[in-house]
Formats: sequence, C-alpha cells, structure tokens
Amino acid sequence: MSTSDRPTTPLGVRAVINANATVTVLGGSLMPPPVVQAMADAATRFVDLPELNVRVGERLAELTHNESAYVTSGAAAGITLAIASCITTESQAFPTDAEVVMFASQRNGYDYSARFLGVRIVEVGPSVEELREALVRRPACVLWMAGAHYAADALPIEEVVRVAQEMDGAATPVIVDAAAQIPSVSSLWRFTRDVGADAVIVSGGKGLRGPQASGLVLGKAWLIDRIRNHSSPNHEIGRGMKVGKEELLGLLAAVEWTLQQDEAEVLASYERIVDNWIADLSAIPGLMVERGYPSEAGQPHSRAVLRLPGTRDEVIKKLWDGDPRIAVGTFGLPDDAIALNPQTLQPGEADLVLQALRTILTSH
Repeated sequence: MSTSDRPTTPLGVRAVINANATVTVLGGSLMPPPVVQAMADAATRFVDLPELNVRVGERLAELTHNESAYVTSGAAAGITLAIASCITTESQAFPTDAEVVMFASQRNGYDYSARFLGVRIVEVGPSVEELREALVRRPACVLWMAGAHYAADALPIEEVVRVAQEMDGAATPVIVDAAAQIPSVSSLWRFTRDVGADAVIVSGGKGLRGPQASGLVLGKAWLIDRIRNHSSPNHEIGRGMKVGKEELLGLLAAVEWTLQQDEAEVLASYERIVDNWIADLSAIPGLMVERGYPSEAGQPHSRAVLRLPGTRDEVIKKLWDGDPRIAVGTFGLPDDAIALNPQTLQPGEADLVLQALRTILTSH
C-alpha cells in the first residue's frame, strides 16, 4: 500500500506506519471500533458530567478489581492529581515543604508532574535503610516507576510497599506509575490489589487503545475521592486537566475491549512478526539482527533490533521520507541501532516495513 492509498488528515499530513511504539509523538495507539463508537455516541448528548464521572469510575473499579477509579487527561495528569491528593484533601494551599520520595535511578522527564506542585523530590538508593530514613521525614508519598528499564538500582515494588506500611504511625502512600505497562493487562490490578500500593496510574492511549488524551488512576477509595475534589469542574489544581464525556466513555469502552482480548494470542502474534523480521533481515550482508526482550517500556514482548553497518540516521530518514512513511524506535539503543516494534502495526504493515528496509539496506 502506498502513501497515496493511505488516509491523510484534511490538511494533508501523511499517515505513518508506526513500528516504533505507543509514543505520544505518533498519536499513542489506534482506537478499535467500539471505542470510536462510544466516543461518537457520547458526543451526541449532554449529561451531568460529575455523575457520569462517578458512574464510569465505579464500572472501571469493578472491571479492574480495585476499590475505586478515576479517568484523567493522560497519565502525567494522573501523577499530579494523585500526589496532590496525598498532600492535601481539597481546596487548601499546598504546603511548600512537601516531599516525594523517588529512587535516584528512576528520575525521568515525568518528574515535572510532581514538581508542578512545588514538592521536593527526595532521592534514595536501592536499600531498605535509605528508604526508611526518607520515610521517617513523613513525605507525601513514594512515587515508583514500573518497567524493566527502571528496575536497576531500585527496590522492587513489593519491598517498597512493605517498608512503607511498616513505618511507625500512618503508612506512607505508594503511587505506581505504570503508564506504558499494558501489556500485561494484569498491571491494572497487580500493583494495587495484589501488592498493596495505594494507586497505579496507566495511560489510556497506549496499550489500552483508548483516547490518547486520557489516563486512569486505580486504587484506594480515599485517594480517588480526593482526586475528584482537586479536579474539573471544581476550580482547583486539576481544572485545566479537564476530561470530557467522550474520553470518559471512550476509555471505559477501551478497558472493556482490552479485557475481552486473548492476551496470550496477541503476544504470540507479536513474536511471530518479530521472528519473521529476524529471519528475513538476517540474510542481508553486514546487518546484525537480534531479538530485544522485553520491549523498550519493559512490556512482555520482543522487538527486532537492527545493528546497522554505519550510522542509523540515513536509514531513519529514508524510512520517514519514503512511501509509505515509516517510524522506527531508537529508545535505549546504541547509535548504530534501530528497533522494530510489532505492537502498533496494523494487518499487512509488518510486510511493508520489511520491504522498505530490504530496499534501503540492499541498494547501492
């Protein structure tokens, strides 16, 4: 299929074959028909938005085996609102001395979601003693980042929750950012119901394939109740993080759709694509192809990692400028490598990616 056969926006922006990941810069993921239909239906009527918000939250909590749930305008907004709810219950001035504990190795670009509130990030190393010393100061919460790429030099979540709950006096809340950790769909309840964290935050527009401008906070009822106090339509810290009726019902439909899928078969289909890429591309002279597992976000599926004979920039540019336009991944890779991710491909696109690479890498 050429670009001329592929849909574009009314402004002529070219469509992209996404062999990168569920990244925001490419639109996250593609919504399945039930999600699109739910959003279209929601757009046709007025509702009592706070009531709809509560009802959707109740249904999402039931589906995900959690006490409560709240739809946010993305996972980053979920971090801000969850931490705000650990600092103060409602419309009070935020204290200037609030602290959030993070492992130093897990500091990342989403820190701003916490720092936005004026809190101070307290870094700890991968030791129970350091964590206990930080918790003695009574921080607002511990923010723990999920994913294999964050696991090094940090305590596992089970240990973090245990230490936080064993402190004298009130336990320190533990918030888990698992924005890109679907698959596995069990991320919706493992960190909270099974491990005991107070909340888990996931993106609505990545593995769940819901609206990109949505996120989901799942966990303890006390925390979700406070998030509602801080959120639109109230004139509080979350007023600008507004969620519409379309996102509410779209994300609910996405969770329902996701839970109906055969996850084992979905993951197996990804592996078949990667197997085919590796088998075919390995025949190209000078090209080293290897399996990358887990994915760049620590999800339980492979990528095909290509170690190119020269700089990767020219290959990436030719793929992007080609017909069709193709995006590939580079996250966490050396300068001579690109990665092909099967998660975001539509039927038939894996072969198009293969054909484009074959043409580029064998031309002289």
